[in-house]
Amino acid sequence: MYLYSVDINADVGEGIGNESKLLPYLSSCNIACGGHAGNEDTMRKVVKLAKAHKVKIGAHPSFPDKENFGRVKMDISCAALYTSLKHQLSNLLEVLHSENATLHHIKPHGALYNLAAVSKKVAGVVIELIKSMQYPVQLYVPYKSVIAALALENDISITYEAFADRNYNDDLSLVSRKTPNALITDDEVMKEHVLKMVTNKKVTTVTGKEQSILVNTICVHGDNENAIKLVEKLHKFLVKNHIKIQ
Repeated sequence: MYLYSVDINADVGEGIGNESKLLPYLSSCNIACGGHAGNEDTMRKVVKLAKAHKVKIGAHPSFPDKENFGRVKMDISCAALYTSLKHQLSNLLEVLHSENATLHHIKPHGALYNLAAVSKKVAGVVIELIKSMQYPVQLYVPYKSVIAALALENDISITYEAFADRNYNDDLSLVSRKTPNALITDDEVMKEHVLKMVTNKKVTTVTGKEQSILVNTICVHGDNENAIKLVEKLHKFLVKNHIKIQ
């Protein structure tokens, strides 16, 4: 009997090449579509794997910055950003159409994700991107973020996301990757971190405080060197604790 349910997602198609081992443990994935990584070939390979494993497919657009893997804030106009994101989304939609697959969600990547969480201007660009779609899709967003509030104002369906392998600040922002305690690499710590968020709706921050959080999907970063081990153990742990992965 399942007492709770949660989605497990990962960022894929980013050049790591571990998707065949990663996707069996996921229920959704976010495919890089040319902004920070990815091309038609990598998108097609991941789409085929996602279909084979019945994993929901999402677009993972970013600032157009392959040099910095989309992890650096860009000085770019809203119009230029929208044009880039629209192009990235179109790249993936073309592949999905040719593979007879459907887009389930959109999740911004890296610096774009973090900036949209706090900037109404940047969040607005992502909202306009989704509004341009011919059919509704989910938007993966952090709890209590600017983009979450703006999406709800625009009647866009949201999925609250939290991170299995990242530590949190008191304001629910992610600890910067520039600091040594940004990542959670111990799988036992990760499992308890996720269990608390899913079942108790709480997260322990780096200062030891417990903050409220809502979580519908849990992300394990596909480029984490321990990603396969972490997601496999997390999947088994959650099911053992009566949490359905869906």
